[in-house]
Amino acid sequence: MSAYAVGHLHAAARHEDVFVYMERIQATLDPFAGRFLVHGTEVEVREGEWPGYLVVIGFPDIDQARGWYDSDAYREIVPLRTRHITADVVLADGVAPGYEAAHTAARMRQQAG
Repeated sequence: MSAYAVGHLHAAARHEDVFVYMERIQATLDPFAGRFLVHGTEVEVREGEWPGYLVVIGFPDIDQARGWYDSDAYREIVPLRTRHITADVVLADGVAPGYEAAHTAARMRQQAG
C-alpha cells in the first residue's frame, strides 16, 4: 500500500543551504523509490487557512517512507532545510485499492454504538 511524506512549509526561505538541500534530496529518495508528487506549490485554499507551501512525496509503502526519513543520507541534509524553513512533516499510509469511506463510517458507527 502506498505511503506518503507530507510537508507543510510555513515559509519559503531563499537561502543557499535550502538550494543545496533541494539539489541533494532526490539522491536520498532514490534508494526508497520515493518521488515527488507535489513540490512547493502554493495551494488553493477552499476551507480554513494554509499559510505556506505543500510538499508530497510518494513511496511504495510506509516502511520505505520511514526508511527514507530515518536514513543517514536524509538525516545528513535535513538541517540544511530546518535551519531556514519552519515546517510540519508527517508520514502517512495511503488507502488500499477499492477503499470506500462508507465502509469506514459503518465500522466507526458500530464501534461508537
